[in-house]
Amino acid sequence: MFVLANFLGALAQALSLALTFYYWIIIVRALISWVNPDPYNPLVRFLEGATEPVLAPLRRLLPPWKTGLDLSPLLAVIIIIFLKSFLVSTLLEWAARLRM
Repeated sequence: MFVLANFLGALAQALSLALTFYYWIIIVRALISWVNPDPYNPLVRFLEGATEPVLAPLRRLLPPWKTGLDLSPLLAVIIIIFLKSFLVSTLLEWAARLRM
């Protein structure tokens, strides 16, 4: 049981780290989009390539406001916060219960 508990604890920590990293990638992409970035810049291409698979489906759920404001990064950040609060905490709780 301790092996499974340790695995769940490690999985929760890795998931938390990955979600935090992706959170910041989305934030940086949203901030860079305000300054009309060069689409051939490698950093801009990385940010678009890393976030577009998540943001594109969210854009279909949230049509742009009348001002043209894209709220998909905000929704993605809210989903990430939910996953960190619910999923990571649940995995850590299961790991703690298995250690008892």
